[in-house]
Amino acid sequence: MSNLTEEFSRYLLKKSEAIGEETTKKAASCVADYTAVAQAGARKNLARWNELVDLLPAGKARLFGFEKRVSGKDAALINGFNAHALELDDGQRFAMIHLGASVISALSAARDETGFSDEAMLRGVIMGYEAACRAAICMQPSHKNRGYHAAGTCGTIGCAAAVAFALSFDESKLKRALTLAAAGAQGLLEIQEQGSELKPYNVGRAAMDGLAAAYTALADFETPDDMLGGERGFFRSVSDEYDETKLTQETDYFEIGRIYVKPYASCRHSHSAVEAAIRLHGKFDPADVLSAEVLTYKLGVKGHDHTDIRGVASAKLSTPYAVAAALLYGRADLSVFEPLDEKIVALAQKIGVREDAQLTKESPQKRVAVVSVTLKDGTVLSERVDYAKGDPENPMSEEELKQKIIQLSKYENRQERKTL
Repeated sequence: MSNLTEEFSRYLLKKSEAIGEETTKKAASCVADYTAVAQAGARKNLARWNELVDLLPAGKARLFGFEKRVSGKDAALINGFNAHALELDDGQRFAMIHLGASVISALSAARDETGFSDEAMLRGVIMGYEAACRAAICMQPSHKNRGYHAAGTCGTIGCAAAVAFALSFDESKLKRALTLAAAGAQGLLEIQEQGSELKPYNVGRAAMDGLAAAYTALADFETPDDMLGGERGFFRSVSDEYDETKLTQETDYFEIGRIYVKPYASCRHSHSAVEAAIRLHGKFDPADVLSAEVLTYKLGVKGHDHTDIRGVASAKLSTPYAVAAALLYGRADLSVFEPLDEKIVALAQKIGVREDAQLTKESPQKRVAVVSVTLKDGTVLSERVDYAKGDPENPMSEEELKQKIIQLSKYENRQERKTL
């Protein structure tokens, strides 16, 4: 009888033997991107954490934005939260998951507490991304349709695997870490609704709980046979259908090679539409817009088509707001979200988002968006984008990545207006 947890553990260990120079270089790039995003997110949220940080006991782990060091689990939670707060952290479309904000937060905390090498750190990044993506790819889109946030659920598994590989766990300890992570994994998409600012909590929890799972795996307790594939195991509990062959299918690539890096400060589901809108920018007078429409795939609509903008977090999840910003200003960086812009909100009211069945069929191989703008004189202007900037098929250049890091280093939080 198949035992998915054992098979997955063996797959990951075997896969780790194939790590090469290019994959390691990619991991280092992910760490640089994460650090810039996490530090900027810490500046955004600094005042909000003060009361909690004052209560926390001192420890060895760095906390971005504070001189005080705290326990690894506390640092993983807060740094993970902050790294996702600006919606500029990396992810992967095939798994429908954010990665660096949780995986690297857990690893950084573990390194501060245990002192493993830079080489071990990068190995952990690669294998943490691999584990999180493989677990999610098995179930998507069923997992998301059930209301689960893969960055929280599968992210926990990825974080545990990351720390396990950084600490050179053997097969027995790795299986225990994966078991514990799957047992405690959680993350509901409802947390991002109604203008909530708590979506990053799922990511921070993944970092904290994944770290705890890896640490607990050092204790020699017996595990259930198959936490991932068992009758009441992870996959059956959090999805209506899953393909177990995708968990351990051999490939000539690592999942970290298929991630995206975000140039725009909005939900990734909006990025193809944003890029199409940037191409349309300057071709008309915004005052002449009668209406605009975004055609895209099914999962890019629900939760992202709202025009009732209840704050910055709501704006970043709104495709109409992000597209309106791109049409007006030719960009969708942090400056158009913080503070909210009345002109953008007004134009967003004219923008509709709906599913195109053919584009849904093409997802997740492509995340396509077609933006059409109808002017008052009847003129229609349209642009289509198959691969948004930052996808592996349309990567950011080294100079663009450098400029992103520079811009984030200059980020200063602005007063956020909840309503206009």
